[in-house]
Amino acid sequence: MGRDRVVVDGPSNLGLRPPAPGTVPGCYKMAGAVRDQRFLERIGAADAGCVTAPRYDRGDWKPGDGVFNAAAMAGYTTKLADRIEKLLAEDRFVVLLGGECSNLLGPALALRRLGRYGVVYLDGHSDLRTVDNDEYVGAAGGEALALVTGRGQDDLTDLEQRKPYVRDTDAVMLGYREDEAYLETLGEAGIPHWSALDVIEDPAAAAAGVLSHLERDDLDGFWVHLDVDILDAEVMPAVDSPDPGGLQHEHLRELLKPILASPRCVGFDIGIFDPDLDPDGRYAAELTDTLVASLPANR
Repeated sequence: MGRDRVVVDGPSNLGLRPPAPGTVPGCYKMAGAVRDQRFLERIGAADAGCVTAPRYDRGDWKPGDGVFNAAAMAGYTTKLADRIEKLLAEDRFVVLLGGECSNLLGPALALRRLGRYGVVYLDGHSDLRTVDNDEYVGAAGGEALALVTGRGQDDLTDLEQRKPYVRDTDAVMLGYREDEAYLETLGEAGIPHWSALDVIEDPAAAAAGVLSHLERDDLDGFWVHLDVDILDAEVMPAVDSPDPGGLQHEHLRELLKPILASPRCVGFDIGIFDPDLDPDGRYAAELTDTLVASLPANR
């Protein structure tokens, strides 16, 4: 019958820049918007509650100070990892509703405690910004793949002395646009990658490439991370960095279905969707339909 599904909320917005002075990113409301579309009922999932995130407060942060909200993020990562580790140890398939991309640190740390796992990174950007390839770091949401693979400050990359949480050889990256800023870093790392155009051309082939790389005997399994800005701005404008040239919903479904159906896939996190940018709920409904359709009928 497969593993029982469970949904846990991870409503952290700590890793994004303020959308405007004096405001905070609205992605912490994503879980509520998706739940309101009867998500748990439609995927047959139990409710594992919410890991409440700390207050968003960048204080007097300025460029050059490192990742903002880092201390709060580190503490939250450990709390989220504790919850997810327990669920994985019960052989549950975990769906984590974010939040933003730094939420991946939680499941990455949990999985590192349990063994050696890979990550499928689905995003409109590579999120490999570091102090070595850019002027400065700051928003961890734009650095999440770098952080989970051990690139960046130790208070985020080396929690419990487990750096890296994911090896470069155990990661794949899909969905970046043709003007991706850190493509050279991606290539130097040797991380297999597919651009948005590659995926659009043949989602099934991209999924097959992912599985051929990660369904290996030396891996205990893999986790899937989805930043919904992998979708084209025309169909998903309710994100902090909407860009043209992305996937349509049908491409995302075709990509996700075989990956999430793999018996080696242990969990799935979704983030960046901002209900503040979706006043009539249209994009929440369309996103939830895609998530439901992408999960196998039975696990």
